[in-house]
Amino acid sequence: MGKEESNATKTIFEQIRREDKNGNEYWTARDLSKILEYLEYRNFKPVIQKAKEACRNSDHAESDHFVDMHDMVSLGLGSKRNVENVKLSRYACYLIVQNADPSKEIVAIGQTYFAVQTRLQEIRQMSEYQELRTEDERRLFLRNELRNHNSQLAEAARNSGVLNNIDYAIFQNHGYKGLYGGLDAKGIHSRKELKNSQKILDHMGSTELAANLFRATQTEEKLRRDDVKGKHNANKTHFEVGKKVRSTIKELGGTMPEDLPTAESIKLIEGRGTGVPTILKQLKQNGYIGQVEKTSVKTSVKILELVKGNSSITIPELSQLIGLSERSVERNIKNLQDSKKLKRVGPDKGGHWEVIDDKSSQQE
Repeated sequence: MGKEESNATKTIFEQIRREDKNGNEYWTARDLSKILEYLEYRNFKPVIQKAKEACRNSDHAESDHFVDMHDMVSLGLGSKRNVENVKLSRYACYLIVQNADPSKEIVAIGQTYFAVQTRLQEIRQMSEYQELRTEDERRLFLRNELRNHNSQLAEAARNSGVLNNIDYAIFQNHGYKGLYGGLDAKGIHSRKELKNSQKILDHMGSTELAANLFRATQTEEKLRRDDVKGKHNANKTHFEVGKKVRSTIKELGGTMPEDLPTAESIKLIEGRGTGVPTILKQLKQNGYIGQVEKTSVKTSVKILELVKGNSSITIPELSQLIGLSERSVERNIKNLQDSKKLKRVGPDKGGHWEVIDDKSSQQE
């Protein structure tokens, strides 16, 4: 497929999108089969059947996503014929392109397009996300989602042969280069005017976080689905997925991620409302007896409440929020670990905290 034709397909999946009388979007199997370059509809039917099977296997109701229908098609000279068709949801389209001929460029474009759009729709439909009212809340939600999926991506990369920290940093840079138009982590730091000590993900707004979430989820899925082996192939896969997510953003008329504004550190947002007044409120809501005065809350209780709000919080961040030296924080953490109320999961860099028993509201 030439460059000119590729450019022409950038909005093709939106062009064939339809709406019913209630404003609900849908696609039809016949429209989609033509876009995916199936010359005869009968050759497209097995792809639909595989997609339906995948739908059932993923515990989705097939009838919610695939609805048999009939359409009138023109035969020429004003004549028409009634033909069978299938009304498809966005998720159904996603399953279809996943099972279509992967050697076709338009299929690869469709896989990224529907994967990104389906994931975005899933997030919008999540009850937790629907309740979010502010940009700060959306950032916190997406950052936590990305944190979880990055762990899954790291595991998938490991299975592909990305075994040590240096290899993984190179692997991540390939994903960034695809999504950010050639910029690696260092280049993004410079573009966003961040210090070396500042993490890129911590200074992303919700839109940029969503783009990186798509990059992470789709790369993980492709590494596993295609059973990618070898560092080189894993890096190439990450780059290609990042590049396709970028092209989808462009197709939808969005702002390129490197051009989005640099947001304030998400650590500051995580720290807001987690001070002593909120700790007192949480203690009271959790059923602790008595009215605890501000000055009576133990450092250990503050640490547990802060960890509950952010399992990846660091000792320097705890020190800053609580107002004690890092050494004092470390001593309190050791006491909590010895008393089996707090444990560390994973390494110092990249691991997280787990509260074992957060009902430790003793007074000094």
